[in-house]
Amino acid sequence: MAVLSSHLLNGVDGTHAGEVTVTLIQIAADGERLVVFEEQSDQGGRFQQDVAVVTDAGYEMVIASGAYFSGREIPVTGTQILHEIVIRFSMPDPDARYHIPVIMSPNSYSCWWSS
Repeated sequence: MAVLSSHLLNGVDGTHAGEVTVTLIQIAADGERLVVFEEQSDQGGRFQQDVAVVTDAGYEMVIASGAYFSGREIPVTGTQILHEIVIRFSMPDPDARYHIPVIMSPNSYSCWWSS
């Protein structure tokens, strides 16, 4: 099994983004979509999940950033238009570790792959 993990960071105040809902969706070659899991990051902004990988499938990690930021008292200088962060990627090695950290703010994000 592969391991998918992330560390979610609040780019507004530099804290860990805990209790953020993360959904992993598998996208088959024919376009069929299957929810693999849905869970929340812990208080340290982290989650880790074992995944039975289909190597010819694509994946989407959907992060509910809008819900997270709407529950925070942060300075708002404009309208929040980003409601979800969707990161599309593949997992070509069914036994590898895929760590995708994300720094997020109400209208932007940055992510990278770190294995």
